Amino acid sequence: MFNKAKSPSPADPKSTAIPPLPDIPAPAAPRAAQPSTAASPSPVSPGRGLSTLSADLNFEGNVSGGGDLQIDGQIKGDVRVGRLIVGETGAIEGGVSAEYVEIRGRVQGAVSGKQVKLVSTAYVDGDITAEQLSIDVGAYFQGRCIQGRRDAAPTPKPAPAAAPAPVQPATQTISMSN
Repeated sequence: MFNKAKSPSPADPKSTAIPPLPDIPAPAAPRAAQPSTAASPSPVSPGRGLSTLSADLNFEGNVSGGGDLQIDGQIKGDVRVGRLIVGETGAIEGGVSAEYVEIRGRVQGAVSGKQVKLVSTAYVDGDITAEQLSIDVGAYFQGRCIQGRRDAAPTPKPAPAAAPAPVQPATQTISMSN
C-alpha cells in the first residue's frame, strides 16, 4: 500500500558492516629514526592536531608547546610552538618562535623560525630571524631581517687577550723578528 523502503536484512553483510574508526596517530618515533624530507614543511603536519585560539578569545600570558597552533584571537605574551599560523583576525603582542610561522594577521614583537611566511594581509612590527623568509606583495614589515644559517656551527669566541705586562725600565729587552 505505501512505498516503504525495506530495512536491510541481517543476512546482508554490506548493510551490517561497522564503519572504520578514524585514524589514530601512532606514537612518535625518536627523531633520529625518522627519515628526513627535503620538501618544505606543510602548515599542519599529519599526525598532529591543530589547536585554535578562536577570534573571540583574548589571552594574556606565554604559550608554549611542541604542537601546531592557529591564532585567530589576541595574545599578549610570547608564543613558542612547533608550527604557528596567525590568522587574519589574529594578533600577538610578544615574541614568536616556531619551526614554521605563517602570518596573516598582526605581530608586534620578534619573530623567529626556520621558515617564516608573511602573507599579503600580514602586519609585522619587529625583527625577523629565519632561514627562509617569504614576504608576499602587500604585507607590512617594519624591522630588521636576520638570516639564520642551517648547518652553521657556533664559532668559538676568541679568548680575551691577557693584559700586557707592565714594562720595567732597563730590565727587559724586546726583540722582534719576522
